[in-house]
Amino acid sequence: MPKSLTGQFLISAKHLRDPNFYKTVVLMVEHNKSGAMGLIVNRPSIVTVSRALQGHFELPDTDQVVFTGGPVEKAALFILHDSPDFDGTESSVVPGLYVGNSASVFEEIVRAVADGTSHLKFRIFAGCAGWSAGQLEGEISRGDWLTVPATTEVLFHEDPYAIWDILCQDVAHRGDFLPTIPSNAEWN
Repeated sequence: MPKSLTGQFLISAKHLRDPNFYKTVVLMVEHNKSGAMGLIVNRPSIVTVSRALQGHFELPDTDQVVFTGGPVEKAALFILHDSPDFDGTESSVVPGLYVGNSASVFEEIVRAVADGTSHLKFRIFAGCAGWSAGQLEGEISRGDWLTVPATTEVLFHEDPYAIWDILCQDVAHRGDFLPTIPSNAEWN
């Protein structure tokens, strides 16, 4: 396992039945000795971006929806986008993918896309997934997660519901394995 999982996808194992993570793919945004934070990338909600940001910005309606990023801090919004031009203080999570860290970045990106003046891609997430120090490593060692390098192509896939299946198939074709049901029921 790499020293830091930042920039990796976590693919939930088939046996992981926790409703928060069943058949999920999590993009790891931060991972260090203090813990880890990621965003579930394959759970679009029915809430539109314009509705979620209503009261903060006046935006035109688009078909963009907010994704359920995880069970932690459900009211917090995060934006992933593919343009280094919006905030010079951002560092990339993976090459060409940035986490917006200000309200102005949210507004500029969503407005540019809604107005049709930009070809950039973005996703907005409500909430995140979080692990305390050592917790994620323990879950990986017992087979709850498989890690693979993240890509913007997968993150922005046109059918987010298919991402888990696509990554599982890729892993199987590479000869890696997906953990199955553990022999000890207490590990679930």
